Amino acid sequence: MELTESSRKMLVETGKTLKGVDRRLFMARTVRSFGIGGQRMAERELGWSRVTVRKGMHELESGIRCVDAYCLRGRKRSEEHLPRLLDDIRDLADGQSQTDPTFRSRRLYVRWTAARVRALLISRKGHECAKRS
Repeated sequence: MELTESSRKMLVETGKTLKGVDRRLFMARTVRSFGIGGQRMAERELGWSRVTVRKGMHELESGIRCVDAYCLRGRKRSEEHLPRLLDDIRDLADGQSQTDPTFRSRRLYVRWTAARVRALLISRKGHECAKRS
């Protein structure tokens, strides 16, 4: 099967407007209509990931929808790994903080770099920070 430029553009734009299960099902139905070799053609002509297409084909055939766990992705916050981190930083900074010299805000400032804070956490509070790469 050969795709025209207008049909290719329409399929790519439609795929971009959908998200999650709907997008995968659209991809799977489109690839199914291409016939044998449809996954490779969709990858080559439309730029679709074959892994995503396979997942959509599985969802289409089995009727079971895969749950996208977006909230479980990414890096966890430092506070989750080191629950006392904020308290330890506040404890270190309490004696070293100063007001804004222009008195335009009520915020307190500490003239430390992040490297200095890290070194103080290790030496005074016993934190075992990961080695820097």
